[in-house]
Amino acid sequence: MNPRQLRAFVTISQTLSFAQAGERLHLSQPALSLTIKALEENLGGPLLVRSTRSVRLTPEGETLLPLARRLLADWDNTEELMRQHFTLQRGKVSIAAMPSFAGNLLPKALRRFKDLHPNVNVAVHDVVNEQVVEMVRQRRVELGIGFEPESLRSLVFQPLFTDRFVAVVPRDSPLAQLSSVTWAELLEADFITLQRPSAVRLLLEADLRERHGGLAVAFESHQLSTVGRMVACGLGVSAVPALCSQQMEESGAHCMPLEEPRIERRIGMMRLADHQLSSAAQVLGDVLLATLAVPADPALS
Repeated sequence: MNPRQLRAFVTISQTLSFAQAGERLHLSQPALSLTIKALEENLGGPLLVRSTRSVRLTPEGETLLPLARRLLADWDNTEELMRQHFTLQRGKVSIAAMPSFAGNLLPKALRRFKDLHPNVNVAVHDVVNEQVVEMVRQRRVELGIGFEPESLRSLVFQPLFTDRFVAVVPRDSPLAQLSSVTWAELLEADFITLQRPSAVRLLLEADLRERHGGLAVAFESHQLSTVGRMVACGLGVSAVPALCSQQMEESGAHCMPLEEPRIERRIGMMRLADHQLSSAAQVLGDVLLATLAVPADPALS
């Protein structure tokens, strides 16, 4: 049984005429008769009684008619729904992004995507970098945005840009008057950073361990905005990816280039290697590339 056979049966039931049904369906009467015969053979018995003057439904045909109408309505609705999803007239896509990206650069890309496809829902999960990777691997989201993982097992990583860490100091600090600051100069002050397992914290500790013997932390927080306010209030200094510079400046702190060592990491999109993205996720990925494949802050490079 298939939709073509059911549509032929319903049309004949409406017109009670093979001739009229054939005209509506653009089928010859022999072709229409063969279609109904195939349906009856599939179901196991006659659905229509045909004479030289009339067509009527058998009791089994009467039973099938409302079911056939419902099946065809569901079929048509499913076709239209999938067409709308493929043409992005509707749909949903889920994305995971580390907070420093989700709160600074992602909204710009989402605004552009929403202008193009206003009826597609986007669910954003702002989670630490390790959770971004796991959510992609567990198929909880189609796309993830974060630092390039050390292991690309089962993943495809597409770089968006290379970001570098910048110093965050109070506006009235003597360091704020310099054109750039070294890690040795920065670490003379109390250091404020994110709590573990933040990727920002882990990257700083790994890169500073050999040259500076680790990272002595005076204050720590789960939120970047809190780190920025602590620095602005004179509690100490910090270091964050350059993509967070605007957020830090809005908190009242001052950002500047940070050297010796210059800590850089690639930020990009992650997806499962063996997973075909939905149409919505593919287009969102294209928008992210078109919008964000530039340095986060050229002035600090």
